[in-house]
Amino acid sequence: MTNQYRAQTSHSAEYFGDTRDYWWNLDFLGLIAVRLAFAQIGSVLDVGCGVGHWGQLLARVLPPDTRVHGVDRDPHWVEQATTRAAACRLDHRCRYSVSTAERLPFADASFDLVTCQTLLIHVADPAAVIAEMARVTRPGGLVLAAEPNNMSSALVLNSVSSRLPPDEILAGARLQLLCERGKASLGEGNNSIGDLIPGLFAAGGLADVRVYLNDKTNPLIPPYDTAEQRAMLEECSDMKSRDFWIWSRNDTHRFFLAGGGREDEFDRLWASVTEHGDELAKAIADHSYSGSGASIQYIVAGRRE
Repeated sequence: MTNQYRAQTSHSAEYFGDTRDYWWNLDFLGLIAVRLAFAQIGSVLDVGCGVGHWGQLLARVLPPDTRVHGVDRDPHWVEQATTRAAACRLDHRCRYSVSTAERLPFADASFDLVTCQTLLIHVADPAAVIAEMARVTRPGGLVLAAEPNNMSSALVLNSVSSRLPPDEILAGARLQLLCERGKASLGEGNNSIGDLIPGLFAAGGLADVRVYLNDKTNPLIPPYDTAEQRAMLEECSDMKSRDFWIWSRNDTHRFFLAGGGREDEFDRLWASVTEHGDELAKAIADHSYSGSGASIQYIVAGRRE
């Protein structure tokens, strides 16, 4: 199964499957390692580590004696990250413990690099979390965040959506935008916070703020015969079978209303995006679907003075 965690109640379970292993090109991260002088880094804190994907990936472009400590608020994910590190033969370098991002249990200036991936899209006060990350970073050390603009995906078209009427494309974008704004207003995070991270870093006193754009896409092109494409298709099929869009139907409804959407229009908009999913599934089944899989994912880095 592509995502063994998908039905679990712990946070972000829908997004901890095999597809997460294909979010980055390793040679791109190697280039980032050169640009940001990873060779000088001996200690890393991965905040909101989940099952450990990000820290374990960075370990491959960090010096071999660098140690990675991951923290997550959910003990279940800490346990899974520890198991995953052992399976990847990284347990001698990676260890995990329970902590919230807002109150890290470490002294000031404890780490050379403090980082997160898709954490800040889930927090009520990203500036406060960035300040806490900076606090435990040594002077001259790096704070690094990998965060997206998820809203951009609403207008990345494919061989099916490119044929939809403009009003239907815009209706899907409107649903997503209202949901993102509602999610933020409920204190559950801004799904497109990546656009704002450089300004938050600067406002938080970090110096030499740099912004890079992930060069990885996730294309689906017939005959869909790579491991990456098979994982993506299995994830799509699984989410569709459980009536899952970007969020569950219940969460989508909740975010939509909180973002200013009207109750009397929700069912129509939900039907529109799920029917689009049906068309995608049919096109994939007959091998007529193709798409670039483009997305916007930033790496933002700043140094603690």
